[in-house]
Formats: sequence, structure tokens, C-alpha cells
Amino acid sequence: MMLQRTIRLRALALGAVAVSGALVLTACGSDTNTSKDAQKAAKNIKCEGKGKLLSSGSTAQKNAVDAWVKNYQTACKETQINYKDIGSGGGVQEWLQGTTAFAGSDSALKPDEVAKSKKVCKGGQGVNLPMLGGPVAISYNLNGVDDLVLDAPTIAKIFDSKIKKWNDPAIKKLNPDAKLPSTDIQAFHRSDESGTTQNLGKYLGTAAEGDWKYPDEKSWQAKGGQSASGSAGVAQQVKQTDGAIGYFELSYATANNLDSVKVDTGAGKPVEPTSENASKAIADAKVVGKDKDLALELNYKTKAEGAYPIVLVTYEIACDKGNKPKTLDATKSFLTYTAGEEGQGELAKLGYAPLPDEIAQKVRGVIPELS
Repeated sequence: MMLQRTIRLRALALGAVAVSGALVLTACGSDTNTSKDAQKAAKNIKCEGKGKLLSSGSTAQKNAVDAWVKNYQTACKETQINYKDIGSGGGVQEWLQGTTAFAGSDSALKPDEVAKSKKVCKGGQGVNLPMLGGPVAISYNLNGVDDLVLDAPTIAKIFDSKIKKWNDPAIKKLNPDAKLPSTDIQAFHRSDESGTTQNLGKYLGTAAEGDWKYPDEKSWQAKGGQSASGSAGVAQQVKQTDGAIGYFELSYATANNLDSVKVDTGAGKPVEPTSENASKAIADAKVVGKDKDLALELNYKTKAEGAYPIVLVTYEIACDKGNKPKTLDATKSFLTYTAGEEGQGELAKLGYAPLPDEIAQKVRGVIPELS
């Protein structure tokens, strides 16, 4: 709990701002863009291209993108970046419509989306470039309880409305020393299409396959529960509702000072969601994409000590060939920074997991070859 509290407090100041709406930073000098931290972080950024760079998608990566854009635009004042956090599904759709330079998604493109991308990517197709990882926190608001352990079957039953009270025997068994009230469980899920939802579904469908029978789609599949838009919306509902539980990327939990579940994976002791613990799980992932596509397959059943199993990897999606000439140079420049040591170095302090070195090197090798 001490580590979790420390991470939470450290992220409060950043998160209070970072969970706001779409980011539009201009090249004109502002107090934020000319801060000493941004200037230091921007020192080694190589600027190429100029003008407006439009992107949209994952809300899970929003806090990281905010920091990246601030640093990048401090160095590259002739580039204006606008990232809209509208959810992975919305971001992929806008990119497939040709309105953005790249998309952010917590799930790799599906085969039908790859096929559609060939209309946007003249002579090529969409590829998935892993850019950051992180734990999907299962956070809750329960008066008198600040240390809670759940396992995959119990989480599945809670979000499927099969467990409705906080003092249910299944929760008591995992938390014998906790004073669990008879409060009704208020389970919140995303109302928009979300890669975070899809990753939670993949985890539950794998680690609790006997209790979670739903397909792992970006849209919420289970019955019951309440919904809110975006990770920020779900986090806000959990924060203001006693008895609530929800899921979102860790930075939203830290920003809202919410307690998060430790997951019983069958390892020696339950695992809490931290950047370090997420990295241990992501390091076990396999690259299953071909050529320039670097889509990953995560091991949701990991029992490795200290490996937090509910993780996501956010991809930046672009064309391997056929990117728009007007935005290609700026896109490659920005992604080169985010995938580089300086960009990845921003992540841990925001509650994200940097890419394992082996995967990061592959991403850094592909970006210069985009055309």
C-alpha cells in the first residue's frame, strides 16, 4: 500500500490537469511550453516537418501524450499537434477515414480494419507500433476498505452482475481480515468503444474463462452495470459513488486518489498495479505481427512473481507506405521522440510502463522506414 500511495500522490498534480479534454497546444510561447522541465526534455528532439498534426484515439494514453506533446512542441515550434482522446474505436475510425495522421489504440488493428486501411494507405496498409504499456487498474470506492484483493473469477462475476454485494462470500474468502460492508456494488464500464474494455475482456476471457463468456470487443458486452464516457468519466463516477468499482489506466486512479485492487494470480502474493509490475507482464509478450507490423500477444495467465496481469499496450497506428506527404515527416519525427529513450523516460513517473528494450528497439527500427 505504501508504494501505491506514493505513486498516487506523485501523480496527483500531473493527473489533475492531464485527464482533461482534447489537447491543443500551439507553437506560440506559453508558460507551460517554456517550462524548464519541458526545455530539458526537448533538448535532444530532432524536428522534421511542420504545420498541424492531427491524431485521435485511446484515452488510456492521453496523459502520456500530453507530456510528449508539451516536450515536442517546446523543441519543434513550427509543429502544432492536436490529439483528441475519443477512445480507441473512434480514433481508428477517424484514421480509416483519412482525417488524421495516425491513431492511438489500445488494441491492434483487426483483419477487416487492415483491409480497410489499404484505401487510406496508397500502396501499403496500416501497421501497429507499440508505444507504451500500463496496468489497467481495477479501482474502487468503499468506505472503510483501502486494501482489497480479488482474483479473475471474482472480478468477472462483479462486472457481470453475478456478485452484487461487497460482503459476498467470494470477496470475503479473498479478504478474511477486511471489514466488508453489505453495500451494493456499483460497477461502472465504458460507454464508448475502448481498447481498455477490450483488454479487460481479453484478460477475463483468458484468466476466468469459466465465468466470462463474452467476446473481447471494444464495446462493453456484459449485462447490467452503469456506464460513463472515457477513462476519465469512469474514474470520476467511481470517485463520487460509494460502493463503486471500475476499470481504467493507472494514471486515472492515481489522479483521482482511488484505491486499486491487488490481483491474486496464483503467485506467491497478490500483485498491485504499478508500472514496474506491468512491465514484468509486458516483457512476456510476443510479437505476432509481420514485417513492419509489431502487434503483440500478451500473456494474461502469467503467474510470474510480481507480474500484474491486467495490462494493455497502446499502439500508434500509421501506414507502412502511403502516409500523407504533408504530415509524414512530422509524424515520423514525433514518433521517433516518443519511442526513443527521452520519450519512454517520461512514462514511469506518469504511471505507465515503458516498452521493454527488445520491443522498443524494433519500434525504433520501423519508424524511419515509414513512407
